[in-house]
Amino acid sequence: MTTTLRPTEPLQRDADGALSRHYTVCVNSRPVGAIHLTTDPGSGPPVARLRELGIEEPDRGRGRGTVAALAAEEVARGWGCRRIEVSVPAGAARALRLATALGYVVRNRALEKRLGATAPELPAGSRGRPMTEAEFDSWVVRAKEAYAQEWIARGVPEAEARDKADRDNAALLPDGLGSAGTDLDVLEHDGTPVGVLWVAARDGWAFVYRVDADERHRGRGHGRSLMLLAEARAGAAGRAGVRLNVFAGNTPAERLYESLGYETTTYHLYKDLL
Repeated sequence: MTTTLRPTEPLQRDADGALSRHYTVCVNSRPVGAIHLTTDPGSGPPVARLRELGIEEPDRGRGRGTVAALAAEEVARGWGCRRIEVSVPAGAARALRLATALGYVVRNRALEKRLGATAPELPAGSRGRPMTEAEFDSWVVRAKEAYAQEWIARGVPEAEARDKADRDNAALLPDGLGSAGTDLDVLEHDGTPVGVLWVAARDGWAFVYRVDADERHRGRGHGRSLMLLAEARAGAAGRAGVRLNVFAGNTPAERLYESLGYETTTYHLYKDLL
């Protein structure tokens, strides 16, 4: 039996050059599923994203999804892509096994924690305060560089990573320290600044964009205090809970979030197209 992809629409191209196309997965011309493939142009060769891959129940467990995913990779290569990405919900164990078997690697995870009725308290001597303009000017340069380096360390070309850092910073902090729905706090312990917290409102939740514990004061629990501060801020603002992203391999952060009760909601994976 032959598994193929049949386009269900003309190739779509938006003003930024991003591509999109829906396909029907067919076995000997019989429809058995669907695929949606898109690209993100970025700053270099476009990155493909597998937005949807579904095989109908009677045809599952027969390798249809595997062949369809490999066919999608060939389409992405034809579009000039050098990397393909996919996001898998935490509860989709079969999809995660398939992606892993095909050589996809987890780059980062989305985590969340619903808040309880009682706001957490910071350790004695610790308090959060709003960041000043002078502190923001120096912090944002360091934060943007650190963000770019996180992507570079995970295989993203430097030019693409730096372009992403510029674009994300402009989108998330359009008015700097005064950006709407954004809180930038400095954590102090016994009067000494020991870390920075960046939280913003997103879909009724508090989203933590950065937790920066000062290198000179690491290993003293300030990362945990910053997360407790995030939860306290979220509770005071009436948010449902706290969400965040953690890169794979950042073991200290992963252990911290898990110890605080955060649970994985989505795995974000990638694969280089050779």
